[in-house]
Amino acid sequence: MAFFKDELKKIRAFIFDVDGVLSRHEMNLSPEGELIRTSCAKDGYAIMYSGRKGYVIAVISGGGAPGLRERLEKLGIQDIYLKVANKLEALDEIVCKYSLEREEIMYMGDDIPDYNVMTQVGLPVCPADACEEIKSISRYISDVKGGMGCVRDVISQVLKARGDWMDTGCYVRSM
Repeated sequence: MAFFKDELKKIRAFIFDVDGVLSRHEMNLSPEGELIRTSCAKDGYAIMYSGRKGYVIAVISGGGAPGLRERLEKLGIQDIYLKVANKLEALDEIVCKYSLEREEIMYMGDDIPDYNVMTQVGLPVCPADACEEIKSISRYISDVKGGMGCVRDVISQVLKARGDWMDTGCYVRSM
């Protein structure tokens, strides 16, 4: 098995689930009964920064609440797959669109719907509060919970390993 740092250097694409990864597990309901997701500004900054540095950023989620697509687009994410039943089909589209090798992809998931797609990428990772089945197949378990900075954790590790972190000429305004 390769050293983890060597695996980080191969990554060209990040794919994330939403609920439990980009947002916290605990969600509130609005007076209209819609889910209110809580996310981390540092995750958003890391997504925007890595996109500016040329990395492919995608989201594949079974959810699709109103406003979610708009939020993801504001972060600069162009490949947004919502209300997806078969995450492997979305993965195949991303691989084909960007001519990626699967070893160049990091996928961060937290629960059973992410299991199959995580077994098909080079670097499956998860937040600290992922379910045990996902932890068992992850090459890295962040010490940060979902929606609280786990995305920043993995993005910064990859960019540091590749020499792309802390480019002060690549300033990005947080959303």
